[in-house]
Parts: sequence; structure tokens; C-alpha cells
Amino acid sequence: MPIFSMPPAFTSVAGEKWSLWLLTLSCLAGCSTSPTPSNPPAKTLRDQNGTLNQTRPLKDFYDKWQGVPYRWGGATPTGVDCSALVQIAYANTWQIALPRTTTQQSSVGRRVTPSHARYGDLVFFHITRQEKHVGLYLGQQKFIHASSSQGVMISRMDNPYWASHFWQFRHIKK
Repeated sequence: MPIFSMPPAFTSVAGEKWSLWLLTLSCLAGCSTSPTPSNPPAKTLRDQNGTLNQTRPLKDFYDKWQGVPYRWGGATPTGVDCSALVQIAYANTWQIALPRTTTQQSSVGRRVTPSHARYGDLVFFHITRQEKHVGLYLGQQKFIHASSSQGVMISRMDNPYWASHFWQFRHIKK
């Protein structure tokens, strides 16, 4: 299914009520409030500007979403939060449905150590006791995420801010 089309269930009156409920829930949750790896270790970046290697499946996704502004509860190209970005990336790249919120996503798949993290794994951060953040690991200490100040971008795990807030990696079998 294309990124921007809605499933038929969302076109009925009941579907509209359901989607309104989901939108409300998303706004309340969003980025705040958690198998054998099949992919080889990633060599994903070809330059320092965050341009992804052409052979990786997240490249086209990132090219379309790079720079989209952060919007809490957002899930469109006019504004997106971190958990929606991850949810949309998995749906479009691997046809895998993930839950909507960061908290829900943090319990999906299998927790892996940093040394076993693979391309496409979910990477989680505790920003505060209640606020969580999620991104998509690219390998080589880099990840895609929706930054609240800079929108969709690639950041480094070894940046002191992210390193001090790192929580866990989760592997989703693809």
C-alpha cells in the first residue's frame, strides 16, 4: 500500500471514528511516555552528509522523508514524530506493521546488545524518565530519526547527547 493512501476500512463512518480515536491516542502517546539477524553488518553511508548507500532499502525512504519537520503526533510528510517515522519506514520498506507509539515499539522484536545491532534495528533512548525516542539504526554508529529541532535526519550514536540517553536496540525479523 502506498505511504499516503488509507485502507478501505478508514473510508466508512465507523472508520472515521476509529481513525479519529487513533489520531487522539497518537497525539497523547507519540514519542513520549519500549530470531537470527538476517541482515549483514551495514556499511550504509557513502559520505558525511548523510547520503545512504544506494544498495540499502532505507535509502529511498530517507530521501523522501529527509528534512520533514517534527510534529508531535504527526504521521504525514508535513510533520512526523519519531514513532510514526519508524512505523511508516517498516510498513513501506519491509511491509511489517509496527505499533504506533515508542512505548509499544520498545517491546516488539528481540532486544540485542549494541555489538549485535544490525541495519534497520530499532534504537531507543530515554530522554527523561517518561519521554522516550526511537530511530532506525543504519550501522556505523548512525541512525535515522525525527529530531524535534531539525526534523527527519541522520545522527550519530556516539554523539555525547545520544550516547548518554541510549536505552536499547530491538531487532525485528525481516
